Amino acid sequence: MKKNPAITAQTRQNLTDAFWQFYITKRIEKITIKEITKKAGYNRSTFYEYFTDVYDVLEQLENNLISKLQEMPMQQLSSSGDPFPLEALVRLYSDHSQYLAVLLGDHGDPAFQRRIKASIKPLMKETLVVQGAKDGIELDYTLEYALSAMIGILSYWFNQENAPSIEDLTALLGELSSDGVIGKLMGLRE
Repeated sequence: MKKNPAITAQTRQNLTDAFWQFYITKRIEKITIKEITKKAGYNRSTFYEYFTDVYDVLEQLENNLISKLQEMPMQQLSSSGDPFPLEALVRLYSDHSQYLAVLLGDHGDPAFQRRIKASIKPLMKETLVVQGAKDGIELDYTLEYALSAMIGILSYWFNQENAPSIEDLTALLGELSSDGVIGKLMGLRE
């Protein structure tokens, strides 16, 4: 008997949501399958139909977020005048803030930041090379620096009580980038 895809997706989401409610308050090694299934209203065997363990839930959640980043159209990642995807990244971060603020925060998964950078860096590099930047070690390190700064500032923004609006943040980052890192990237063109 085939399962209804909508019910299957909802069950997976319910288990993920139950996991997440624990993950935002406790370390992953302290989360049990028993408490996830109890909170979600399922039994352990249902959990194991979707996940192997709590680390698998986290990995699938992270993979879903990264796939959303990779699904962004290339033109959204970069405009001809600005090779750094400030607005697109801020919007993506804002749309998924309930997860990203935690995953990239003090109690999140340290490997997740590396995975985010690894997924977007090649797209940015390709765009910059097409726009005339010289491919090499300087571009690679500049992109690493820029992405680390962007992820850091977005994490900081989400943890501030009196944070500026998304439009003000995008404008500020645009100014900082054009005067600093992006100016450097643009100087790499030949």
